[in-house]
Amino acid sequence: MIHSLPQKQRLDFPLLFTVAALVIFGLLMVYDSSAIAGLRDFKDSLYYIRQQLMWVVVGGISMLFFAHFNYKKFKGLAVPFFLFSLLLLLAVFIPGLGVSGGGAHRWLRLGMLTVQPAEIIKLTGVLYLAVLFEKKVKLIPFLILIGGLTFITAVLQRDLGSSAVFAATAVVLYLGAGGSLVYFAIGIPVAVSAFLLLIFTSAYRSKRVLAFLDPFSDPQGYTYHISQVLIALGSGGLFGLGLGHSRQKFEYIPEVSTDSIFGIVGEELGFLGGSLLIGLFVILLIRGFKIAGSCQDNFGRILAIGLISWLGIQAIVNLSSMTALMPLTGVPLPFISYGGSALVANLTAVGILLNISKQSS
Repeated sequence: MIHSLPQKQRLDFPLLFTVAALVIFGLLMVYDSSAIAGLRDFKDSLYYIRQQLMWVVVGGISMLFFAHFNYKKFKGLAVPFFLFSLLLLLAVFIPGLGVSGGGAHRWLRLGMLTVQPAEIIKLTGVLYLAVLFEKKVKLIPFLILIGGLTFITAVLQRDLGSSAVFAATAVVLYLGAGGSLVYFAIGIPVAVSAFLLLIFTSAYRSKRVLAFLDPFSDPQGYTYHISQVLIALGSGGLFGLGLGHSRQKFEYIPEVSTDSIFGIVGEELGFLGGSLLIGLFVILLIRGFKIAGSCQDNFGRILAIGLISWLGIQAIVNLSSMTALMPLTGVPLPFISYGGSALVANLTAVGILLNISKQSS
């Protein structure tokens, strides 16, 4: 007689299938939204989708590897992984290695590859915090980490979006590990003050806040980006214009295949299609927190909370900024947006979650 595997040896297949659906949908939307940019930049409408397919393969291999890599081994690897990613984050300022764009220093050229270290450090930062909080929640190292990374990403790299995602993830991890609510409450005014200082000491950040308050006040100037996204979403209506029939992808929306890809989803597939996509992210969150709740090992539980919180918060920040529920930020939509660094990091996180689910009772 063939006996079924014990529950603790099974992967969380609903999570795996949900992520597979998101990745496949992401490939479809990258192909759809990037053709014009491919022709413009490389005279090849398939350039970006070929790159994304390559990253899906790399990310898929990473996911499968870490799904079978005992997550408890990260206790000894988290610190060197984090320090290495921190070096990558700082290396963007080295002439010849760092790549700047739009006044921001966020990318690193390694041979033929261009990576965004901020996406990598979100993953390694969660690993490090899980190790830090396993035995006891340590407030001072936590604050130093948040403050240091916020300074590097938000101030030096001008990437407030990634900084906000990491800070919010770290706070959830802190509370999930049993951190004091009193210290958290005391820190709120300090965090809000620092956030406002970052906004109002930067002209471009201030304009993003103004654009959030009135998205159509300067449609040919600082509100152009968000106004074009909202036009796309409004044009989609309930059922959308139809797959491939977007008008806004013809160089109207900036970053159309990366941070702004949800605008094309809403335009072509409408409110219904956008809602179905959001529904997949909700399923992802439910499965991730279920894995965390089922894990009897404290390190695994904290790690699962951190990983799923990071993915969920980044999705919420992207979708909220695209629908003018918060100021526009430059963070990709997990599994959907074009970009190798984010996709590989996201799929690696899923692999770790799958391994935790396999070893949980």
